[in-house]
Amino acid sequence: MQPWIDISLPIRTGMVVWPGDRPVAVEQTSFMDRGSEYNLTECHFSAHTGTHMDAPRHFLARGAGIDTMPLEAVLGPCRVVRIQDPAAIRVAELPARLQAGDRVLFQTHNSFNYINLNRFAENFVYLSKEAAVVLAAARVRTVGIDYLSVGGFHHDMIATHQVLLAAGIWIIEGLDLSRVEAGDYELACLPLKLVGADGAPARAALRRIERGSPK
Repeated sequence: MQPWIDISLPIRTGMVVWPGDRPVAVEQTSFMDRGSEYNLTECHFSAHTGTHMDAPRHFLARGAGIDTMPLEAVLGPCRVVRIQDPAAIRVAELPARLQAGDRVLFQTHNSFNYINLNRFAENFVYLSKEAAVVLAAARVRTVGIDYLSVGGFHHDMIATHQVLLAAGIWIIEGLDLSRVEAGDYELACLPLKLVGADGAPARAALRRIERGSPK
């Protein structure tokens, strides 16, 4: 059996966040080596920090919260698709045979140039609105991308989110796919169950599906 590969970003004080979001602070407030009976850490950050998931509520006024997400959306077979376009994920590079229920993670130049930078990169590769429409029409279940937003900073930020979320597609953002190759994997990605929230941080991992293994 293949080992699991962690594809989530470590949450730490001072890490990159979306411009305008609250800075991340992870602070230990109780110390056993200073006489306390236990160690304790406090965390302060938005629901869209690091590797995280978007719920419909994020861009749809009456959308569901992250606590309503079915586990089937983030547990099971998925496909990692390598994108060559340095600007956007466009229709021409989408998989030829998309099926209802597919889980698709897009590996772009972000994984090799931007995802681990200590500053925000405005020109990250994003999912174009036109490609989002195709994914929605195919009724895929889950879409993941290797930067902090599936929509671009300068283009299609709102439109891409709205198309996917309105179609019932769950979104994973902030994936680090730098250590995987394109192909078929088993996905495990569980967001915090924050009641009514528009998103939540998540831990994500992939395990390569061996040839002949049941999917």
